[in-house]
Amino acid sequence: MTRNPFNYHQTRQISLRPEDVDVIVFWTRNSAPLQSDLKLLDDMGYHYYFQYTITGYPRTLETATLHPLKAIDHFIQLSQQIGREKVIWRYDPVLLCDLLPVGEHIRLFSKIAGLLAGYTERVVISFADFYKKTERNLLRISELNSRDIMQNEADYLRVSEAFMMIAAANGMEIRTCSEKAVIPEQDIPHGACIDAALIEKLFHLNLSLKKDKNQRAECLCAHSVDIGAYNTCVHGCQYCYATYNHQQAVRNYKQHDPASPFLQS
Repeated sequence: MTRNPFNYHQTRQISLRPEDVDVIVFWTRNSAPLQSDLKLLDDMGYHYYFQYTITGYPRTLETATLHPLKAIDHFIQLSQQIGREKVIWRYDPVLLCDLLPVGEHIRLFSKIAGLLAGYTERVVISFADFYKKTERNLLRISELNSRDIMQNEADYLRVSEAFMMIAAANGMEIRTCSEKAVIPEQDIPHGACIDAALIEKLFHLNLSLKKDKNQRAECLCAHSVDIGAYNTCVHGCQYCYATYNHQQAVRNYKQHDPASPFLQS
């Protein structure tokens, strides 16, 4: 059961029976709690892959995420367990600020890419979108002084060119996610998180999936159903659009009932 995030009383039932599910796409920063149970999904015939975010940002911005080296360790274990083609590294959002200038992004991206080399085939990047609800959180951080990288072509080009070269050097194809900007000098293709071509390649399915018309114009994801819920993640990322009230997320997490058909009751 899921709720409409804009109308609490509007609910929808989603079948998770294996015969009704083509593919599950997991988003995570910490796969460890799920890894021991993946064999159950395999035995039941589910297809799945992971979008795995690792950024290594300072604690001011990511207050409760795993230490990057621990996250990388879990990423590698997952890759070895299910195959590197099914674990996609996400370095996003790229947030430009005093704590994270261009040079620091390049250093972090290079460091993480080097440690993940051989354990993934793709990296996805996106540049921060400043939603009102996330801007409020960021404005509370006095030393941040965040700025929109999309408004500075020189910074955008420098980051994009560096990331493209680093990804190639570490055997990864690079994609962007829901980016409006198209700069001719760049050769980073637009990507999709729910990637119809990747799904067909990984699982030998021919689903004829169409673009999800309910997403932003820039989003190339295939039609899917999101069974997540806002304010349920406790990683404390100050820029997150899905968790804009950390205290509420902690309360929701503590009140979660595993027997409930709702992720957030």
